[in-house]
Amino acid sequence: MSTRFNMAEVNAAAYQAGIGMEKALQNSFLTPVQKELIKIRASQINGCAFCLDMHTKDALKYGETPQRIFLLNAWKDARELYTGEEQVILAIAEEVTLISQCGLSEETYAKAKEIFSESQIADIIMAAVTINMWNRIAISTHMKVAG
Repeated sequence: MSTRFNMAEVNAAAYQAGIGMEKALQNSFLTPVQKELIKIRASQINGCAFCLDMHTKDALKYGETPQRIFLLNAWKDARELYTGEEQVILAIAEEVTLISQCGLSEETYAKAKEIFSESQIADIIMAAVTINMWNRIAISTHMKVAG
């Protein structure tokens, strides 16, 4: 499969709006590792090789351990490796990514409200929304994994 086209060149305004979403998240309460966990988990669900390659490398750069990255796809069975906050963050990321199944469930939202403020929950949701946008661009344009 060859790359279809470069979205940043073909629709620069829309692509820059996506960059704006990413920049807005720079001021969120989420740590760099938490952001990468969201990006990796959503990219696993969506099957986005380009984003998985990028964000696993970034997570390692930010100090994430290989073990936690390797087991992220099975985090529910490896809960002891992830903090309570991370478990809620991952649950939100999954439910937003799989929005057509049930949306953000009342159970997950209630757990989030016990730990996070509305503003923080909004940051988590927006982080999930943003990586899902990038996954869809990368997959639909056949972006290639770096060398």
